Amino acid sequence: MVKITKTAAKEINGILEKQAKDAGAEGENVILRVGICGGGCAGFNYTLDLTTADTKTEQDEEFESHGIKIVVDPKSHLYLNGTEIDFKDELIGRGFVFNNPNSTASCGCGQSFSA
Repeated sequence: MVKITKTAAKEINGILEKQAKDAGAEGENVILRVGICGGGCAGFNYTLDLTTADTKTEQDEEFESHGIKIVVDPKSHLYLNGTEIDFKDELIGRGFVFNNPNSTASCGCGQSFSA
C-alpha cells in the first residue's frame, strides 16, 4: 500500500484545481501515479505524475488515500509498499517527502534512495 498524508492531499488537490482552472477542465478523471526510476545519488529516484485514469493498466496496484486515487506499477510497488507521502512547506524547502520503510539509505537531499 502507498498512502498520502492529509497535508499532501491538500497540496495535490490545490495543484489539480489550478490545472483544471488553467485548462478549463474537470479533475475527476485524474490519478496520482507514484513510481521509481534508476538514478540519483543513492540508486533510485521517486516519481510523481498526475495523469488521467485511462493510463492505468491491469497490472497496476490501485489505492485511495484522502480522496486521491493512487496507482503504482508492480516493479515500483516492490520498493514502495508501505510508503507514506507527505508534503512539507518549511523555511529551508518545500516539496513532497517520502517516508519509505523499504529504504536502506538515502541521499542528503532525500530525493533518491537505495533498497
